[in-house]
Amino acid sequence: MARHHILGKKGEDKAVEYLERRGYTILDRNWRVGHLELDIVCRHGGMLVIVEVKTRRLGEENVEDLLGWQKRRNLIKAADAYVKKKGWASEIRFDLICLSGEDLEIEHIKEAISIID
Repeated sequence: MARHHILGKKGEDKAVEYLERRGYTILDRNWRVGHLELDIVCRHGGMLVIVEVKTRRLGEENVEDLLGWQKRRNLIKAADAYVKKKGWASEIRFDLICLSGEDLEIEHIKEAISIID
């Protein structure tokens, strides 16, 4: 497995642990429809939360650059497919979890994107 894939997997594992410790229920990981993918799908209270995970070494990309318009569009399309397939009928929130540095320090940005974007 390529080094960046290993780093990404470690980051997603750490993000799942972080979310579970905060009361999130993980519903799916790496859920795919066609070429689109949702990193983590979870429930928090009555809300469906779609979490995009970005793992970066120090000095790489600003948080603002991590979710460009095309990535946001693809996340919304994938979430729409997920909701239709699973029959979800409640609120949806899109979060971003960024992990950086040797210790994979976590920054959790709630409502990182909105469908209005």
